[in-house]
Amino acid sequence: QVQLQESGPGLVKTSQTLSLTCTVSGAAISTNEHYWSWIRQPPGKGLEWMGFIVPGGSAFYSPSLKSRTSMSRDTSKNQYTLQLSSVTQEDIAVYFCARRERLSPGYVDWGQGIKVAVSS
Repeated sequence: QVQLQESGPGLVKTSQTLSLTCTVSGAAISTNEHYWSWIRQPPGKGLEWMGFIVPGGSAFYSPSLKSRTSMSRDTSKNQYTLQLSSVTQEDIAVYFCARRERLSPGYVDWGQGIKVAVSS
């Protein structure tokens, strides 16, 4: 059974950088079969794909967030991270990490999500 768990601060100040970590158990993030994603959901809105890390470790980002987003992985810890810079009130959301199969667009496993607020 694959489990994902998000961790990080629940409160970030405006203009600072949000850093979140996803710890994975039950599967190696170095596998060639999966993409490791970050997805968020602002209050009252739908899910927004932020980006993913593909086999080999390269990251691909949503065009709307690309200038502020960085993702990386640590295979020795089986973790991957999200950094979102210059946060504003529009970044208030529940942030999820999720696993997607390389050859299928659906997400097979999700973390429980972490709620992030932004203070002025």
